[in-house]
Amino acid sequence: MMESGRFSDDDWAARLHQVCQQIPDTVRLIAVTKKFPAEVVRAAYGAGVRDFGESQVQEAEAKQAELTDLPDMTWHLIGHLQSNKARRAVELFDWIHSVDSLKLAKRLNHLAAEAGRSPQCCLQVKMVSDPPKYGFDQDQLWSALPTLDQLDQLSISGLMTIPPMGLSPQATRDVFDQARSLADKINAAGFERLQIQELSMGMSGDYPIAIAAGATMVRLGTALFGDRPGS
Repeated sequence: MMESGRFSDDDWAARLHQVCQQIPDTVRLIAVTKKFPAEVVRAAYGAGVRDFGESQVQEAEAKQAELTDLPDMTWHLIGHLQSNKARRAVELFDWIHSVDSLKLAKRLNHLAAEAGRSPQCCLQVKMVSDPPKYGFDQDQLWSALPTLDQLDQLSISGLMTIPPMGLSPQATRDVFDQARSLADKINAAGFERLQIQELSMGMSGDYPIAIAAGATMVRLGTALFGDRPGS
């Protein structure tokens, strides 16, 4: 590892191989490249990665402009989405993991119709109380689901959750288990369109726990690339 905490290309390629050996083929690896330059995205693409996660619309837009020669990339928005960035997010991202309110979902649905797009979406849910984070609590989500089911321009097919910081491994597993159970309950409720097929949960510090609990997507940054610039 380099003194800055970032991996060299050879180092992180080896790390990518090591991480991939721990991830089943049924789980999608999203390489979180926020704050890393486009050159890192290009190197990861060269190593076989095709799914990339960004937290800010403006940063993703700049990187995409530098990577127009790379085909078959799938871009995931994993950070909080401000309403004034929603239009551009619909245009830039294939997946939006952070649909954290009914108001935002309605706006995305309207903008997607205007753009002729149908982004894949995850509903961000707080399984336990965690005031600093965005997301539906479970009561809010159940109240919103009938309306969400009618948003026909969005492909709402997943839940996304982030455990509170500082939990024990067992408490973290409990959060992920609750998310899986919630997905099962939604699927059993008989909604016309909503079917939760994806569980976006697990980051660099807890992805093995998330996979054991049923995650279908994990979002890994520092586990692949080392510390972000400036951290």
